[in-house]
Amino acid sequence: MTAEYFNFLSLIGVAFFAISGALLGHDKDIGGFGVVVVGSVTALGGGTLRDILLNQPVFWIANPDFLYVTYGAIFVTVMFIRHLPDVSNYYMLLVDAIGMAIFNVVGIEKALIEGTTMMVALTMGMTTGIFGGLIRDVICREVPLVMREELYSTACFAGGLTYAALFLLEAPYLWCILGSLLVSVFLRLGALHFGWQPNLFRKRTPKIND
Repeated sequence: MTAEYFNFLSLIGVAFFAISGALLGHDKDIGGFGVVVVGSVTALGGGTLRDILLNQPVFWIANPDFLYVTYGAIFVTVMFIRHLPDVSNYYMLLVDAIGMAIFNVVGIEKALIEGTTMMVALTMGMTTGIFGGLIRDVICREVPLVMREELYSTACFAGGLTYAALFLLEAPYLWCILGSLLVSVFLRLGALHFGWQPNLFRKRTPKIND
């Protein structure tokens, strides 16, 4: 991935997660500065943990543009909410799905750039894509999306597997990116619209003979 692609995806992912944090903060009636805090930790949390684990400079410290995008996205969201106060929680879930899918790709690619194995890269992708939203939900006293019985972490991991498969098939980087994004967003939106659930660890109800 060229530096331009990587920076562009990272900035877009930060913006989407900042918006999702600000929307949930508004939905929970958090005060003005609190919304900024929630939006910021959502946008920056996953990438910060990723960089610490990879022993790399934290991305928003190395490049303050990420802070400008974060605060700008929060400000625009707040202005939008002021004019349309009855914003549905669905929009938060929608932008969160897109942000998660983008950050998943960014985490995978950054790990690969640092020379990790593909399995480590997939783990870094999930860490980047999920951790910021996990902090957001905990702060807002919500059951984290990743802990609910719906496609969230599974959608993230499926997107990562798609990226890995295309990468190993030596597909162009753009195809790897688009394939991963499409799979993650498709599964996540399917969960939102149709209630798709993985049901991997649900206990079976024993049959009672009459």
